Amino acid sequence: MAQRDYVSRGRAPQNKKPVNKGRKPKDQGQSSGSAMSKLPIVRLVGVFALVIGFGAFLWSIKDNVEEKVDTQAARPVAPTEEVLPELPEEEWEYIKTLPGYEVEVDVKQQEKSDKRYLMQCASFRTRAQAEEMKAKIAFQGLEALIRHSTGSNGEWFRVILGPFESKRDAEKAKHSLRKVNIATCQIWYWNL
Repeated sequence: MAQRDYVSRGRAPQNKKPVNKGRKPKDQGQSSGSAMSKLPIVRLVGVFALVIGFGAFLWSIKDNVEEKVDTQAARPVAPTEEVLPELPEEEWEYIKTLPGYEVEVDVKQQEKSDKRYLMQCASFRTRAQAEEMKAKIAFQGLEALIRHSTGSNGEWFRVILGPFESKRDAEKAKHSLRKVNIATCQIWYWNL
Protein backbone atom coordinates (compact mmCIF):
# COMPACT_ATOMS: atom_id res chain seq x y z
CA MET A 1 0.00 0.00 0.00
CA ALA A 2 1.28 3.39 -0.86
CA GLN A 3 1.59 5.98 1.77
CA ARG A 4 -0.20 9.19 1.18
CA ASP A 5 1.50 12.42 1.97
CA TYR A 6 -1.20 14.71 3.24
CA VAL A 7 1.09 17.70 3.66
CA SER A 8 2.44 17.75 0.12
CA ARG A 9 -0.90 17.21 -1.48
CA GLY A 10 -2.19 20.65 -0.33
CA ARG A 11 -5.54 21.65 0.86
CA ALA A 12 -8.80 20.62 -0.58
CA PRO A 13 -10.65 23.37 -2.43
CA GLN A 14 -13.02 25.23 -0.16
CA ASN A 15 -16.42 26.46 -1.19
CA LYS A 16 -16.51 30.22 -1.28
CA LYS A 17 -19.40 31.89 0.42
CA PRO A 18 -21.37 34.56 -1.42
CA VAL A 19 -20.26 38.14 -0.82
CA ASN A 20 -23.69 39.53 0.08
CA LYS A 21 -24.22 37.15 2.98
CA GLY A 22 -26.70 39.16 5.03
CA ARG A 23 -28.39 40.91 2.12
CA LYS A 24 -31.70 40.01 0.64
CA PRO A 25 -32.01 39.14 -3.01
CA LYS A 26 -32.79 42.08 -5.29
CA ASP A 27 -36.20 40.87 -6.36
CA GLN A 28 -37.45 40.72 -2.77
CA GLY A 29 -35.99 44.14 -1.94
CA GLN A 30 -37.86 45.85 -4.76
CA SER A 31 -41.24 44.50 -3.71
CA SER A 32 -40.71 45.40 -0.05
CA GLY A 33 -39.41 48.86 -1.01
CA SER A 34 -42.75 49.85 -2.45
CA ALA A 35 -44.45 48.70 0.76
CA MET A 36 -41.94 50.75 2.77
CA SER A 37 -42.71 53.89 0.75
CA LYS A 38 -46.44 53.48 1.48
CA LEU A 39 -45.90 53.34 5.26
CA PRO A 40 -44.97 57.04 5.77
CA ILE A 41 -47.96 58.11 3.69
CA VAL A 42 -50.27 56.03 5.87
CA ARG A 43 -48.78 57.60 8.97
CA LEU A 44 -49.17 61.10 7.59
CA VAL A 45 -52.81 60.46 6.71
CA GLY A 46 -53.42 59.10 10.22
CA VAL A 47 -51.83 62.12 11.91
CA PHE A 48 -53.76 64.49 9.65
CA ALA A 49 -57.03 62.72 10.52
CA LEU A 50 -56.27 63.01 14.25
CA VAL A 51 -55.56 66.74 13.97
CA ILE A 52 -58.79 67.33 12.05
CA GLY A 53 -60.75 65.25 14.57
CA PHE A 54 -59.29 67.20 17.50
CA GLY A 55 -60.11 70.51 15.81
CA ALA A 56 -63.71 69.36 15.21
CA PHE A 57 -64.01 68.35 18.88
CA LEU A 58 -62.83 71.77 20.05
CA TRP A 59 -65.21 73.48 17.63
CA SER A 60 -68.15 71.46 18.95
CA ILE A 61 -67.55 72.28 22.62
CA LYS A 62 -66.99 76.01 22.20
CA ASP A 63 -70.71 76.65 21.79
CA ASN A 64 -71.67 74.67 24.93
CA VAL A 65 -70.75 77.48 27.35
CA GLU A 66 -73.60 78.40 29.67
CA GLU A 67 -74.89 81.86 28.87
CA LYS A 68 -76.71 82.25 32.18
CA VAL A 69 -73.97 83.70 34.31
CA ASP A 70 -75.08 85.78 37.27
CA THR A 71 -73.31 89.07 36.66
CA GLN A 72 -74.74 90.61 39.82
CA ALA A 73 -72.93 88.15 42.08
CA ALA A 74 -69.60 88.83 40.39
CA ARG A 75 -69.68 92.58 41.15
CA PRO A 76 -68.18 93.75 44.40
CA VAL A 77 -70.69 95.15 46.85
CA ALA A 78 -70.17 98.82 47.54
CA PRO A 79 -69.88 99.58 51.23
CA THR A 80 -72.88 101.29 52.68
CA GLU A 81 -72.73 103.92 55.32
CA GLU A 82 -71.41 101.45 57.86
CA VAL A 83 -68.26 102.67 59.53
CA LEU A 84 -65.65 100.19 60.63
CA PRO A 85 -64.83 100.22 64.32
CA GLU A 86 -61.60 101.90 65.37
CA LEU A 87 -58.61 99.72 65.90
CA PRO A 88 -57.81 99.23 69.55
CA GLU A 89 -54.51 100.61 70.76
CA GLU A 90 -51.97 97.89 71.23
CA GLU A 91 -50.17 97.88 74.48
CA TRP A 92 -46.74 96.35 74.54
CA GLU A 93 -45.39 95.20 77.85
CA TYR A 94 -41.75 94.99 76.90
CA ILE A 95 -41.56 98.75 76.34
CA LYS A 96 -42.29 99.27 79.99
CA THR A 97 -40.31 96.35 81.41
CA LEU A 98 -37.19 96.44 79.25
CA PRO A 99 -35.55 99.54 80.78
CA GLY A 100 -35.78 97.95 84.21
CA TYR A 101 -33.61 94.95 83.30
CA GLU A 102 -29.86 94.99 83.53
CA VAL A 103 -27.59 92.21 82.47
CA GLU A 104 -24.36 91.69 84.32
CA VAL A 105 -21.55 89.92 82.54
CA ASP A 106 -18.22 89.06 84.01
CA VAL A 107 -15.59 89.61 81.35
CA LYS A 108 -12.09 88.62 82.15
CA GLN A 109 -9.59 91.01 80.76
CA GLN A 110 -7.10 89.30 78.53
CA GLU A 111 -3.81 89.53 80.24
CA LYS A 112 -0.91 90.72 78.21
CA SER A 113 1.68 88.01 78.37
CA ASP A 114 5.32 88.78 78.28
CA LYS A 115 5.73 85.92 75.81
CA ARG A 116 6.41 86.92 72.27
CA TYR A 117 6.14 84.63 69.30
CA LEU A 118 8.40 83.88 66.36
CA MET A 119 7.44 82.17 63.12
CA GLN A 120 10.01 80.27 61.07
CA CYS A 121 8.93 79.61 57.50
CA ALA A 122 11.97 77.87 56.05
CA SER A 123 15.66 77.14 56.39
CA PHE A 124 18.03 76.86 53.46
CA ARG A 125 21.62 75.91 52.77
CA THR A 126 22.23 78.97 50.55
CA ARG A 127 21.51 82.62 51.22
CA ALA A 128 20.05 83.06 47.69
CA GLN A 129 17.23 80.63 48.42
CA ALA A 130 16.51 82.39 51.70
CA GLU A 131 16.40 85.76 49.93
CA GLU A 132 13.92 84.34 47.40
CA MET A 133 11.62 83.17 50.21
CA LYS A 134 11.97 86.55 51.93
CA ALA A 135 10.83 88.25 48.69
CA LYS A 136 7.73 86.01 48.45
CA ILE A 137 6.84 86.90 52.03
CA ALA A 138 7.40 90.61 51.34
CA PHE A 139 4.80 90.47 48.54
CA GLN A 140 2.26 89.56 51.22
CA GLY A 141 3.07 92.69 53.19
CA LEU A 142 5.07 90.93 55.90
CA GLU A 143 8.66 91.57 56.85
CA ALA A 144 10.93 88.56 57.19
CA LEU A 145 14.42 88.27 58.59
CA ILE A 146 17.21 85.94 57.57
CA ARG A 147 19.21 84.50 60.45
CA HIS A 148 22.46 82.66 59.84
CA SER A 149 23.05 79.69 62.11
CA THR A 150 25.79 77.12 62.28
CA GLY A 151 25.12 73.74 63.77
CA SER A 152 26.50 70.24 63.86
CA ASN A 153 25.08 69.56 60.38
CA GLY A 154 26.45 72.70 58.69
CA GLU A 155 25.37 76.24 57.91
CA TRP A 156 21.71 77.18 57.59
CA PHE A 157 19.89 80.37 56.65
CA ARG A 158 16.57 80.57 58.50
CA VAL A 159 13.70 82.76 57.25
CA ILE A 160 11.79 84.03 60.27
CA LEU A 161 9.00 86.52 60.98
CA GLY A 162 8.35 88.31 64.22
CA PRO A 163 8.31 89.01 67.02
CA PHE A 164 4.52 88.85 67.38
CA GLU A 165 2.86 90.12 70.56
CA SER A 166 0.23 87.36 70.58
CA LYS A 167 -0.18 83.94 69.05
CA ARG A 168 -3.28 85.22 67.27
CA ASP A 169 -1.18 87.74 65.32
CA ALA A 170 1.23 84.98 64.36
CA GLU A 171 -1.63 82.75 63.20
CA LYS A 172 -3.03 85.61 61.12
CA ALA A 173 0.32 86.04 59.36
CA LYS A 174 0.59 82.28 58.87
CA HIS A 175 -2.85 82.20 57.25
CA SER A 176 -1.97 85.01 54.83
CA LEU A 177 1.16 83.10 53.78
CA ARG A 178 -0.85 79.96 53.05
CA LYS A 179 -2.67 81.88 50.33
CA VAL A 180 0.58 81.97 48.33
CA ASN A 181 1.45 78.32 49.05
CA ILE A 182 3.90 78.93 51.87
CA ALA A 183 2.62 76.31 54.27
CA THR A 184 5.82 75.35 56.07
CA CYS A 185 5.68 78.08 58.75
CA GLN A 186 5.85 77.06 62.41
CA ILE A 187 5.10 79.28 65.40
CA TRP A 188 7.45 79.21 68.41
CA TYR A 189 8.18 81.28 71.48
CA TRP A 190 10.63 84.09 70.84
CA ASN A 191 13.96 82.96 72.11
CA LEU A 192 16.65 84.38 69.84
